[in-house]
Amino acid sequence: MVMAPLTAGVHHVGLTVPDLSAATAFFLDVLGFSKVGADDTYPAVFLTDNTSMITLWQAAAGAAAHDRRSAAGLHHLALRVAGGDAALDGLEATLRAAAGVEVVFGAQELKGFGVRHMMVTAAGVRIEFIAA
Repeated sequence: MVMAPLTAGVHHVGLTVPDLSAATAFFLDVLGFSKVGADDTYPAVFLTDNTSMITLWQAAAGAAAHDRRSAAGLHHLALRVAGGDAALDGLEATLRAAAGVEVVFGAQELKGFGVRHMMVTAAGVRIEFIAA
């Protein structure tokens, strides 16, 4: 017997970042997210793209970067890009021109899934973008 899922999608993803200001600026200014809240005592910023929410937390000074081979936890955040291949190609051009963004790999086929994707690192966060 197959059990029905007990959950209904992701409400939000929380990311600890090395530079809260830089990460916030990336999501707001480059990706067009909106700020929906903040907690300066935490410190944290709450953002949305009107579909998903992201919480960004400031890491302690000197915190080690995540290494997928030696640490458990989130390796990357994957975001859908509405508008298919053309939108993904446009986003790639935007990201290549954005300061502080490292393109890990450009838009290419996601083998076995019939879509294209790309990966960047920006403000200490590894982000995959998938054409939808």
